Amino acid sequence: MAEDFLMEVCVDSVESAVNAQRGGASRLELCSSLMEGGLTPSLGLLQVVKQYIKIPVYVMIRPRGGDFLYTDQEVEVMRKDVELMKSHGADGLVLGALTEDGRVDAELCMELLAAARPLPVTFHRAFDMVHDPVVALETLVSLGFQRVLTSGCDTTALEGLPLIKRLFEQAKGRIAVMPGGGINERNLQRILEGSGVQEFHCSARSSKDSAMKFRNTCVSMGASLSAPEYGLKVADVSKVRTLNAIARNTL
Repeated sequence: MAEDFLMEVCVDSVESAVNAQRGGASRLELCSSLMEGGLTPSLGLLQVVKQYIKIPVYVMIRPRGGDFLYTDQEVEVMRKDVELMKSHGADGLVLGALTEDGRVDAELCMELLAAARPLPVTFHRAFDMVHDPVVALETLVSLGFQRVLTSGCDTTALEGLPLIKRLFEQAKGRIAVMPGGGINERNLQRILEGSGVQEFHCSARSSKDSAMKFRNTCVSMGASLSAPEYGLKVADVSKVRTLNAIARNTL
C-alpha cells in the first residue's frame, strides 16, 4: 500500500531528530522543553538539526510555558522568532494564541501568519484550550492555517477521539486535522480508524540514562516537577518504526 499518511515527530534535540528521521518520520516539530509542552528552540538547535535532517522541520513559536494569552512584549518576541526561524531554514512554523475568553486571537494570528509567509503554519494545541472548538476551527480555516494539532480538547487524543472525528468531518479538507497527545503503539490504530485523519503527531520517546559518572544527587537544576537531572528522554528509532508500520497497515 502507498504511504498516504504523514507522521510528525516532536523533538527537542539533534539526537531525537536523527532518530526520528531514521525511524521513518515524515516531518519534525522542533521545540525546546517538551516537559512544558514545547517552547521555541534555539537558532543553534535549528541550524545543527538542518545539517543532519532531510525531512521538513517545523519550528515551534512559543515564548513561554503556561497559557496562550500573550503580553505585548511576548508578541514582540514571537514576531522576532518568526523572522529568525524563517530566515534560518525552518520549513514551516507551529504557533497559536488565544484571547482571554478562550477564542482564537485572530488579530495576532493574522499578523504572525503574514510574517511567516510563504511558510506553512500549524496552529498548535492552544486549540485544546478554546471555549468552542467548532467555531475555532472555522476561524483557523478563514485565517489560512494549513493544519491544527489537537487532542480533541481532552487529556489525550484517544480520550478526545469523538471530537477529533467531528472536527475532521467539519474540516472537509479545508484544513488538516492532526491528532496528537499520548499517541503510542497501543492506541494509534484505534485513533486513525476512529477519526479518518491521514496524519498524526507523536514523540515516540524512551528514557535514557545520563553518561555522567560523577553525580551530585543533592542538586537539581529545575523545580521539583522538572525532569530527573541524570535522565534523558530521546526519540526512539524502534518506536518511530513501529508507529510508521501501524499507520501503513491501517491506512
